[in-house]
Amino acid sequence: MLPYITGDRNRFAQQLFTPLPRRYDRLAEVLSMGQNGRWRRAMTDHIVPASPQRMLDVASGTAGVAIQLAERTSADVVGIDLTMQMLAQGRENVSQAGLSPRIQLVVGRGEQLPFPDHTFDALTFTYLLRYVDDPQATLRELARVVKPGATVASLEFFLPPNRFWRVMWWLYTRLVLPVGGLLTGGREWFRVGRFLGPNISGHYRKYPLWWTEDAWREAGFENVGVRVMSLGGGLVMWGTRSNG
Repeated sequence: MLPYITGDRNRFAQQLFTPLPRRYDRLAEVLSMGQNGRWRRAMTDHIVPASPQRMLDVASGTAGVAIQLAERTSADVVGIDLTMQMLAQGRENVSQAGLSPRIQLVVGRGEQLPFPDHTFDALTFTYLLRYVDDPQATLRELARVVKPGATVASLEFFLPPNRFWRVMWWLYTRLVLPVGGLLTGGREWFRVGRFLGPNISGHYRKYPLWWTEDAWREAGFENVGVRVMSLGGGLVMWGTRSNG
């Protein structure tokens, strides 16, 4: 285990994702009912028009978002993630995409980024805040490393606001996800499937959407926007780093 991984949620995330890299991208599509790629593109749509030259992708995993950013812009991209095994798979994916000269992948924590203030022109983060002990402090750290005026965008799972779809979501996450994970990815993905639904529900009980929007603003972002996707299964957020 990496010596600086001190938070309980960091530790858990690292243990959860270490066995998963080889099948992660395919199974992420299966477990999101084919929506993960669409959600990622909706997130990066908020970054591309700004034509950034240097970008940071936090919780980069197997580099899916970093690759998309590099393909859709001319920028150099740094991806950072807790889990060395995920990044090893990410380096293979980057090499296969022919993007090794433009994408650098490093090990690190979203709560303690190893970069100076105002380093990046844009930043993305994906499925991050459920795995940190202090989401507000993490958002402040993300704001620290981007330049004033930089665009930041995120992707996260969400809870359907409609009661009918909320029930369907509950059944899917509590029943279908664990079984689907077991059948397609084995014991490790059964563990992910069983964990995911309760984790998402618990996160939004503690940090509802209104809290998250306020947390972005408190961290130093303005023009904060929200897009609920796929009947509430996904959540894309974005904002601009204030000049203050």
